[in-house]
Amino acid sequence: MKKILAIVLALVVVVAAFAACGGEKAPEANEGPAYADAVEVLTTIFGAYAEENKFAIAGGDEANMSFEGPAKYDYTLAEELNAVAKLPATQAANIEDAATAIHAMNANSFTSAAYKLVDGADAAAFAAEFKTELDNSRWMCGFPEKFVVIKTGSYLVTAYGVADIMDYYKTTVSALEGVEVVLEGDIVA
Repeated sequence: MKKILAIVLALVVVVAAFAACGGEKAPEANEGPAYADAVEVLTTIFGAYAEENKFAIAGGDEANMSFEGPAKYDYTLAEELNAVAKLPATQAANIEDAATAIHAMNANSFTSAAYKLVDGADAAAFAAEFKTELDNSRWMCGFPEKFVVIKTGSYLVTAYGVADIMDYYKTTVSALEGVEVVLEGDIVA
């Protein structure tokens, strides 16, 4: 009787395992929320700002320019994205969607970009190259002091600016669900 019970239990385990294999994949703990596009990522971040901390934001490239918030940036314009948001040239092939959100009065006060990473892209390598790009930049009209790179879902978000704006940004973005800080620090003068 014990042998029959053991065989029945073993069959139940095997059948349950096969049934589980055919089911939907459970989301990984660090996948984060699903976004429609890079604009939605930045809109979500700035939507979490308290009214008294909001400032005028412009975004997008020449074809998608907005003076009312984040906007799409043609990710194939890698050189322009580097000039605007410090996209590392070596990482241009690792993105498939982009958007920008920039302080409307002074880009060095605050600049942010969201990038959808292609499958297999290394977020840590992207972040390290972004920091190198910042450290090697020549700045005019103000000097950004801090930066942060976050991951949310399949998107990497970069931001740099003056200390007080960046401190609030990091606090706000860290409170959002599914956000992981990949790299942060000071910008070398």
